[in-house]
Amino acid sequence: MEKGIFITAEGPEGAGKTTIMNMLAESLESEGYNIKLTREPGGIEIAEQIRSVILDKSNTKMDSKTEALLYAAARRQHLVEKVIPALEDGYIVLCDRFVDSSLAYQGYARGLGVDEVLSINEFAIEKLMPALTLYFDIEPEKGLERINIHKGREVNRLDLEDLAFHEKVREGYLQLQKRYPQRIKNVNAAKSVNEVFKQAQELLKPLIISKK
Repeated sequence: MEKGIFITAEGPEGAGKTTIMNMLAESLESEGYNIKLTREPGGIEIAEQIRSVILDKSNTKMDSKTEALLYAAARRQHLVEKVIPALEDGYIVLCDRFVDSSLAYQGYARGLGVDEVLSINEFAIEKLMPALTLYFDIEPEKGLERINIHKGREVNRLDLEDLAFHEKVREGYLQLQKRYPQRIKNVNAAKSVNEVFKQAQELLKPLIISKK
């Protein structure tokens, strides 16, 4: 059976990756590609329930290791129920966040250790990694400013962290990009929506050209 392509989007809060992933899915579908758009944590019922626990603004006592384990649990269920079956059916799967989020947020910004959080996730994903990760890079101040402007956007527990935390998240992502340069590609998310969309399209083209 022909296999699909797994593509993920990453970035700090307010980078606009969700908007761009929706645009990419719509554009690719109009071109005849079979697309499955999903997100983490979530994408399926069990993982969405875990998401509600992780991101609940009232859960201020959540331990960092608990947080990391919950993300890995949601990720596992999402893969088994949705991502892997779609890839086996030949879909291009566009996923808003994946393992790199855990490495940047819990591993680096929370100080649990990137390799330690990676080991938790290796158990969950069983070597399944994206063919391409689009990293939407933006200064934390600008990203948080966008969140405040767009009042309709979900504001979750992580959005309420201080600026220093979000700066650490960005540092973590930049470290990951150096660690996995062949997989993680930078998108300048500070530009206009159309410019960001065009950057993402160009990065996808080499991978998907044979999948129609």
